[in-house]
Amino acid sequence: MHVIEQKCLFQKHCSSWVKDYDYQSAGVAIGIRDRIELSYTHQDFNTNEIGAALGLGKDFAFSQDIFGAKVRLAGDLVYDRLPAIAVGIQYKNNNQGAIVRAVGAKSDEGVDYYASVSKLFLSRSILLSGTARLTKANQMGLLGFGGGKQGGHTLQFEGSAAWQLSRRIAIGGEYRRKPDNLNIAREDDWFDAFAAVAISRNVTATIAYADLGSIATVKRQRGVFLQLQTAF
Repeated sequence: MHVIEQKCLFQKHCSSWVKDYDYQSAGVAIGIRDRIELSYTHQDFNTNEIGAALGLGKDFAFSQDIFGAKVRLAGDLVYDRLPAIAVGIQYKNNNQGAIVRAVGAKSDEGVDYYASVSKLFLSRSILLSGTARLTKANQMGLLGFGGGKQGGHTLQFEGSAAWQLSRRIAIGGEYRRKPDNLNIAREDDWFDAFAAVAISRNVTATIAYADLGSIATVKRQRGVFLQLQTAF
């Protein structure tokens, strides 16, 4: 969700178990004067048994570091007629440069540019968010950037909707279009359905069931995602 909070520090940890792969990420973000957000995320993608089948070795892991900056340009999530409108940039650096080039990626680093719109409709307890993203990342960058089908940036759409059932519980869904750059494997769009629970004022836990389609030649990657977020 693309919301900037004033003088807040967010810490996130996310884990997932899909059919053939494991994924983990951890990150931190700091908001400045309800206007600017700076963030860092580290992601790990373990190929498990599929790594051996692909010739990479069992439990071979791709990883990357993401540095981000976001600025709210206008509006407000709640208190303005205009929705919260923000623009952002993410620099992504893959830590397996030789391998991602071997599978057909053009580069082990890339930059995403995005613009987002978010609005909370208090009378209906519904949060809507949409994002337009210029990216050349393969599987978010975990398989490098660009490829034989497409080497440059393409425009992709992301959207989410959440319905707050009570002060502590919300449910919703997310959809993310993704570029299809690599010759060796088709890349599908992602979507999920989730439930979030506010454990305390500072801690939120989210569980989601996600369909990630085909990843690195292996189809029907579906599974459970868990995320824990703390805010100060």
